[in-house]
Amino acid sequence: MITKFELDKLAETYENEDFIKDDPVRMPHRFSSNKDIEVAGFIASLVAYGARKVFIKKLESLFTIAENEPLNFILNFEEKILGDFNYRFGKTEDFAQIFYIMKELYTNDGGLDALFKYAYEQVGTLRNPKFFQIVADYFYSRADENAGQGFYFMIPNPQKGGAMKRMNMFLRWMVRKPPVDFGIWNFIPSSELLIPLDVHVARVSREMGLLSRNSNDFKAVVELTDKLKQFDPDDPVKYDFATFGYGVNRN
Repeated sequence: MITKFELDKLAETYENEDFIKDDPVRMPHRFSSNKDIEVAGFIASLVAYGARKVFIKKLESLFTIAENEPLNFILNFEEKILGDFNYRFGKTEDFAQIFYIMKELYTNDGGLDALFKYAYEQVGTLRNPKFFQIVADYFYSRADENAGQGFYFMIPNPQKGGAMKRMNMFLRWMVRKPPVDFGIWNFIPSSELLIPLDVHVARVSREMGLLSRNSNDFKAVVELTDKLKQFDPDDPVKYDFATFGYGVNRN
């Protein structure tokens, strides 16, 4: 199994500003206000699946549509603004549903920080899927018949046992401190964050001897995070950068 020294070295090497330019986190890094950052981060996390170069190009198109004013885009959203924008599972109608619901969230209910804070206060841990369920149910309860497969893919249902990778990535961005992450939400401690698990992170973690579970599901997320907490109980998700670096070095 990889040693703490090796993991720490990898994390230190790759958690720097140079990491930002090729990662979806580059989208919220365009902005300085907390509301713009969280809206941009959430939108970026919705589209962060598939080939990295492809979805970053799509995000660039979407932020051009938003005129690089993410909060204003949401507060004044109308579906016609999107034109025919789509990405893989997410059809135009799916994006419109999410953005209309975000418009209600920011107009009436305090925004993403208020929603996630409420969920955390109700559950007290990210390890309980009920935390993610509260967030998902806010969107599900406001969706109409136009919400298709893409809507439910981008706002995943934790009852299905998935890894919740993009949600955990978004939370890492909001909670952990710079230079890559933002640290603008202080109601969740870094020690509570879960590793954003995708196929690449899971494969590398098994190669490192950190993960034994075969399925890339929520139980694997908890298992891997628990292993990483043995190396740093206060900030286990910093090793997300180590798994990235290990994969780069092996390629």
